[in-house]
Amino acid sequence: MKFSRRSQRSQGAATDGSATDDAARTSSSGAALPAAALPGGAPPATTPPAATPPAAALPPGMLVAGAWAWRLLAVAAVLAVLFWLIATLEEIVVPLFIAILVSAFLVPVAGFLRRHRWPRWLAIVAALLAGVVVVGGLVLLAVTQIRAGLPQIEKQSVAQYDQLTTLLQGPPFQLTNADVDGYLTDAQNALQTESKAILSGVLSIGTAAGHLLAGGLLTLFATIFLMIDGRGVWAWTVRLFPKSARPAVDGAGQAGWHTLTSFVRVQIVVAAVNAVGIGLIAFVLGLPLAVPIAILVFLASFIPVVGAIVTGALAVIVALVFAGPVQAVVMLAGVLVVHLLEAHVLQPLVMGSAVRVHPLAVVFAVAGGSYVAGIPGALFAVPTVAVLNVMVKYVATGAWRRSRVADDVVAAPEAS
Repeated sequence: MKFSRRSQRSQGAATDGSATDDAARTSSSGAALPAAALPGGAPPATTPPAATPPAAALPPGMLVAGAWAWRLLAVAAVLAVLFWLIATLEEIVVPLFIAILVSAFLVPVAGFLRRHRWPRWLAIVAALLAGVVVVGGLVLLAVTQIRAGLPQIEKQSVAQYDQLTTLLQGPPFQLTNADVDGYLTDAQNALQTESKAILSGVLSIGTAAGHLLAGGLLTLFATIFLMIDGRGVWAWTVRLFPKSARPAVDGAGQAGWHTLTSFVRVQIVVAAVNAVGIGLIAFVLGLPLAVPIAILVFLASFIPVVGAIVTGALAVIVALVFAGPVQAVVMLAGVLVVHLLEAHVLQPLVMGSAVRVHPLAVVFAVAGGSYVAGIPGALFAVPTVAVLNVMVKYVATGAWRRSRVADDVVAAPEAS
């Protein structure tokens, strides 16, 4: 019976405790207090659900699109600032880029001479002099040929003008001499109306010549220093980056340098073939200024695809004006054959896998570069795209993680 007494005591204590709890939960004003506010009080039976973060409520596709969007906006902002700086410092950036392109051709030449036991200073001087002689010789040859061919051009121009007048007077135009003279008078009036703009352009020639001279000097000095101490310049550039990023920057730079030297060599070969082919056809057809046309084709071919097409069209126009429609058709066929030879033989055979840029990317790169920066943009567009393509691929592959590059990194090789 002891068990029953203990049970009664337990029930009484529980009853007294519950009564005490009920009294304690009631304040002096009769309001009920929450159990959590009392000592030893039990938490509420149910807790409200936690608020869902706004990001978790979005679908996964929207999260991925948002992450890509702000990163792309950041990249676009950096590129916009970079383009703005390049446009602002155009008179400095353009000579530097030209010096890099020239060095990409002359540095391997100097390296070739050094491998044949030429002293370093003599190899550099010989390469520089060879470049100056080649460029100066082409310019001098073009000027000489133009001066020698001016009398013939004047005679042929007068003859072609008479033929054009005769053609306009016949069917279907049926123009009279008064009509032709009226059109010429209108052209003269338009020329006089725009005389102010022409005069301002003539007056600006002095300033443009001064800028051209300054740019030429900057290009010459930059080329000399890049050939003498290109390793030191590259090492200083790499040390501007954080230490952890230097192996990637150095490896990407060397890959880009090899691509640039290959691109320059290929473009020189392609430009020479285009110039010889189109110039030879113009010479066989008896066109005036065949040599200057060939030199112009050679220089313009450094703008891939577009430069050769434009100069080839110029050769066709010269053939049409000074020779006739039959010669123009022959000239057009010759230009097409030269371009097909370049696209299907020279590019795959000479370039190989050194510079992998799709022709469509070349066309759009040249178009975008010319739209943004004119002729310099068209000139630098394709090598920039080729170099960036190789550098980004090198960094993405992670090959730089296997290399150990100290703080004093080794620059791009002088010869390749």
